[in-house]
Amino acid sequence: MEFLDDGNYELREIQTLEGHTDRVWSLAWKPTAGVDGVAPVFASCSGDKTVRIWEQSASSRSWNCKAVLEEMHTRTVRSCAWSPSGKLLATASFDATTCIWEDVGGDYECVATLEGHENEVKSVSWNASGTLLATCGRDKSVWIWEVMPGNEFECVSVLQGHAQDVKMVQWHPTMDVLFSCSYDNTIKVWWAEDTDSDNWHCVQTISESNNGHSSTIWALSFNAKGDKLVSCSDDLTIKIWGADITRMQSGDGYASWRHLCTISGYHDRTIFSVHWSREGIIASGAADDSVQFFVESKDDLIDGPSYKMLLKKEKAHDMDVNSVQWSPGCTHQAFCYVVRMPVNL
Repeated sequence: MEFLDDGNYELREIQTLEGHTDRVWSLAWKPTAGVDGVAPVFASCSGDKTVRIWEQSASSRSWNCKAVLEEMHTRTVRSCAWSPSGKLLATASFDATTCIWEDVGGDYECVATLEGHENEVKSVSWNASGTLLATCGRDKSVWIWEVMPGNEFECVSVLQGHAQDVKMVQWHPTMDVLFSCSYDNTIKVWWAEDTDSDNWHCVQTISESNNGHSSTIWALSFNAKGDKLVSCSDDLTIKIWGADITRMQSGDGYASWRHLCTISGYHDRTIFSVHWSREGIIASGAADDSVQFFVESKDDLIDGPSYKMLLKKEKAHDMDVNSVQWSPGCTHQAFCYVVRMPVNL
């Protein structure tokens, strides 16, 4: 995505990456790459049971597959996430396991396999410090794992509360507060008041009765500050939520998230993915094959914030857009990548 001289934006395809032989489900940018002269790197995971690591060449600027992580998962790999240090990559699979891969000089070794979910694991997420890992699945549960010395992982809590398949887990970017969204149309917020305890519990449920979604919620993302949350749904809407995070950061107890705005009338099929850039632009991808971008409008703030469409790319892919992810450190003046792959990204 490029910021043009006339103040407008342009989204142009740089390259189509080929390699996966089945649907590509998710992408994850390596947080320590793409900044300070380090080549950008991201991982993609697929229905072909593999994870691919892609790196951009400094000389040609083209993208190449540097590694294929295979032979560990026996079914679809649904989600992948890098640890904050970029040293570990977690991959969640329909085979009911989560694998932890360690990057050793560009070679990836599976150093741990987490088991416990009854069936498909749908999402995996690291907390900001890299000390906790969350997973969720079709068994309606959310698991929290503590990272121990020697690449050991200990389950510290199994959270029950969702009535259906849990689609995604997402940690808050600055605090150990966990969010999950589900086929049951709700977002749940999980918190342990004493961070040294294992007393994780649900402190808030956001549902249709309090301006929530009316159908499956597929994805969540935070803005850079962490005081706003965006969610997307099968109900064809994107919703913005806000909270007084300074209260929580100062230790004054939990601050509830409240509905700020609903973005509707843009996508006409299920919205599968949403991601908030550091510069405040929301990207969304949907089953209508489009990628769309939204930014907060500076007009009409009397009734709260509102958002306007910045750019729409029709037929961004030949089939469903399953994942949109901003690259780390991108700005309005830089190229920001929404990666195109030929097999149903």
